[in-house]
Amino acid sequence: MSLPAKQDALIEDLNFLPDPQERLAELVRRGTRHALPDALKTPDRRIPGCVSGVWVEKSIDPISSLPVFQCDADSPMVKGLAALLCDLYSHADPSEITTEEPRVWAACHLDKMLTPTRLNGLRSLRERIIQLAEN
Repeated sequence: MSLPAKQDALIEDLNFLPDPQERLAELVRRGTRHALPDALKTPDRRIPGCVSGVWVEKSIDPISSLPVFQCDADSPMVKGLAALLCDLYSHADPSEITTEEPRVWAACHLDKMLTPTRLNGLRSLRERIIQLAEN
């Protein structure tokens, strides 16, 4: 599945929930699937520009040879938001990762619920995912 199609499916799934608060709660639930061992929560994996501690790690899927992103965060809500980006960009071609911007925040009306600081942190995470995808 192409990354734009994957993002469209994700948006459709989240918008099935009628209330933006419910969508945010669903993201928090999804975030529970992500965790990094403390040994991987190192300064080089930490995302600058995030008020909460956020870490991201890239591995390569041995079958598809595509990147897989795993994240963790101090705050459950931030972890859920970060997990959404990691899930979105995992198993995608690096050329798509670098060009496909996350539309999910606006499409699911979450951008109006997030502070400018959180949105800035998500931009920083997106930039780090691009860097990791290119290497």
